[in-house]
Amino acid sequence: MNTAISVRIPQKLADDLDGIARETERSRSFIVQKALESYIEDYADLQVALDRLRDKADPIVTSKEMRKSLGL
Repeated sequence: MNTAISVRIPQKLADDLDGIARETERSRSFIVQKALESYIEDYADLQVALDRLRDKADPIVTSKEMRKSLGL
């Protein structure tokens, strides 16, 4: 089921969105949905990275150790 939401954005952003929609022959809703999906995925990745960074039990691997483990 789809849910409608309403947001206010600056005119310049709306103009950019319209341009992308025209260029890709997609609706503004499609472009916004894909952008939001991408943002949420990136945000989740960031949270995992921050959690690992804050975890004192998670070992730190140096770049030298990483290259060695990758055979570089």
